Amino acid sequence: MTKNPTYLAIDLGAASGRAILGSFDGKRLQLEELHRFQNGGVSVGENLYWDILRLWEEIKHGMGLANEQVGDSLRSVGLDTWGVDFGLLTSDDTLVGNPYHYRDNRTDGILDEAFSLVPKKEIYEQTGIQFMQINSLYQLLSMVLTNSPDLSIAKTFLTIPDLFNFFLTGTKANEFTTSTTTQCYNPRKHEWAYDVLTAFGIPTEIFGEIVQPGTVLGTLRESVAQEIGLSGLSVIASAGHDTASAVAAVPTSTPDYIYISSGTWSVMGTELDQPTINSQSLEANMTNEGGFENKFRFLTNIVGLWLVQECRRQWRREGKEYSYSDLTRMAADAPAFGPLIVSGENRFLAPVNMPTTIQSFCVETGQAVPESKGAIIRCALESLALEYRWVAEQIDRILGKHFPTIHIIGGGTKNQLLNQFTANSTDRTVITGPVEATAVGNLLVQAIAMGDISSLADGRAIVKKSFDVETYEPADAPAWDEAYERYLNLKKRNGR
Repeated sequence: MTKNPTYLAIDLGAASGRAILGSFDGKRLQLEELHRFQNGGVSVGENLYWDILRLWEEIKHGMGLANEQVGDSLRSVGLDTWGVDFGLLTSDDTLVGNPYHYRDNRTDGILDEAFSLVPKKEIYEQTGIQFMQINSLYQLLSMVLTNSPDLSIAKTFLTIPDLFNFFLTGTKANEFTTSTTTQCYNPRKHEWAYDVLTAFGIPTEIFGEIVQPGTVLGTLRESVAQEIGLSGLSVIASAGHDTASAVAAVPTSTPDYIYISSGTWSVMGTELDQPTINSQSLEANMTNEGGFENKFRFLTNIVGLWLVQECRRQWRREGKEYSYSDLTRMAADAPAFGPLIVSGENRFLAPVNMPTTIQSFCVETGQAVPESKGAIIRCALESLALEYRWVAEQIDRILGKHFPTIHIIGGGTKNQLLNQFTANSTDRTVITGPVEATAVGNLLVQAIAMGDISSLADGRAIVKKSFDVETYEPADAPAWDEAYERYLNLKKRNGR
């Protein structure tokens, strides 16, 4: 690395975390991964948690490596994570236990409870967020319904990136993009959704100031600086939600595009200047999450490569180790247009055995059962591509315009088979890259905050110069149209 200005992105995903150094020479951004570590839920008793203190140690280790690598040329650090999960602090700023994992079963069946208190339409009118039992709103409601002592002593609510920013600086602030994922925020009023929170019995005083991405929160706590050797380092509230960071890195100069942030989840949508909250968006379960420069990400969350990840994990348990490349190759060799699944069903959210769950769905819906591992993975990938088509059509319909291009960003861009399936299924041009979109967007926000890049538009132009992209054109339209008709019938049959 040179002595160019550098920034450190701490990118925490649900399965792994990275510390990535970005160096900007005035024209291009160069990345260097300093540290990678595993993440995931930890089961204790009947519940699933995040190992938040181990993650904190990994963050500090990554920062220490950055200090060794570039020292004083490091300008700032910014952190992004998954959405919806949170930590609670007491009056003396002590963390109340380990934060729960969004896949914990405490919110099973919670939506019916919620709608008995506030009608579904009213919740959506006030929050503009799609209904998922994992949302912070329902996690908090579950605590109310069980008279959780944790909630009774809580004085501060911080989403996971906000919690780590507090660990870094001592500043308690709620960053905009991740706050909007909670379904506790009112995008029309630009404040917390106090009416819904009050109706659910959730204490509103635990919700604090909301700050925009790019806000300089301060410098490192002295204790942290002494431990890792980065005294005076600026801590930026980057786009704290990882998808918001990823979308900031889309290499486009036009607003007429759809993005898919592809990973464990597929987050699919477009950028708008204002939230879109109406009966059509409610029916399609679309969501309005915050973005950089006061944008709103009009999107939906799709169970994405989680389907493949969980199949791989199950086969590993059974003593059969496959790389993702192996599985993709096996899927490519499997027969095309076999059975399909509707991945939005709750059964696919946290199954004990994903391959068996996929096969069971096919049996229940009267389809041929995929027997080989390649056939199971191909079923998952073709179904995912068909869901992308359905979502793209909803976006077109609700917004009254056609979006001809889909940008796929993130780790899922490595799956070239799914990329081509997506182009074929949607009949749209697909452009993939950058792979490390989340870290790149995180770094861009820091560089803008520090005055080294003037705007997001300039930042996106820099991304286009700095990283390779690949284009996929659609093919095999008749076969995909036929498969789509079958898929729509499955969705209708299963109430999706």
